[in-house]
Amino acid sequence: MSSGQAGVLLVHAHPDDESINNGVTMAACVAAGARVTLVTCTLGEEGEVIPPALAHLAAGREDALGPHRAGELAAAMRALGVTDHRLLGGPGRWRDSGMMGLASNDRPNAFWRADLDEAGAALAEIIAEVRPSVLITYDENGGYGHPDHIQAHRVALRGAQLAAGRHEIARLLVNCVPRSVAEDRLARLAAAGPGPFPGVATVSDVPGVTADELVTLAVRGDPARVAAKTAAMAAHATQIEVGDGVFALSNGLAQPLWETEYYRLIGGAPLPAGAEGIFAGLAADPGQEGDNA
Repeated sequence: MSSGQAGVLLVHAHPDDESINNGVTMAACVAAGARVTLVTCTLGEEGEVIPPALAHLAAGREDALGPHRAGELAAAMRALGVTDHRLLGGPGRWRDSGMMGLASNDRPNAFWRADLDEAGAALAEIIAEVRPSVLITYDENGGYGHPDHIQAHRVALRGAQLAAGRHEIARLLVNCVPRSVAEDRLARLAAAGPGPFPGVATVSDVPGVTADELVTLAVRGDPARVAAKTAAMAAHATQIEVGDGVFALSNGLAQPLWETEYYRLIGGAPLPAGAEGIFAGLAADPGQEGDNA
């Protein structure tokens, strides 16, 4: 990839995180001709399985969920048009740690226990290869406190530091949802009813809820990009149930399918006022060619 071509690197903990948080953004980048590289840190082996027919895949039974989720991830990337998706350190290097405090956190190969310099160096090699303009990951709390999400944030920043001598990333963004938006959308969903789901999520169930004044950027989805995001989320069938404009995780609580994706700037070049895309104001901005990304 030439240094003049816009590109984004997304660092996520498990398959499905990318589609929920960034599906519209990834589809917009693909449409604009920007290079999209997804790095997934684990295969989500400890995830809860929603469909009863696939319950045998769970870690406590056949422990075959990881390879199955790799297939879901590949299908989701096809839906978004993303061709460059990788596992950090290669398949099986780090395993899903599970939720905070579980015994699975203590496995030697749990991502939560990953050496920050080793994992960061693995990411730095990818950064030096693909030379992204923008890096996207979670906030310092991982959005909602999952150990692998926290670790993905740390590894993303460490990888950027270690790669700096070979490539400097122009802008660092983290996923977020403005508090006022989360409160409004959930209140409207509660009033309308949860659709096929037994209940509606609360603000505390939404990762990355952030004070409105700290939110830097909103990437709005047109119908095609929202459709691509919906298809990508539906591909993660062990983890997500998708309804008409809503979705639920294993807790069965309906959330709006976020057609607009929000970001907070944590480093690098500020975004110009009124920016609508992640590359706005950068030298390599595909939005200058008529397509926001």
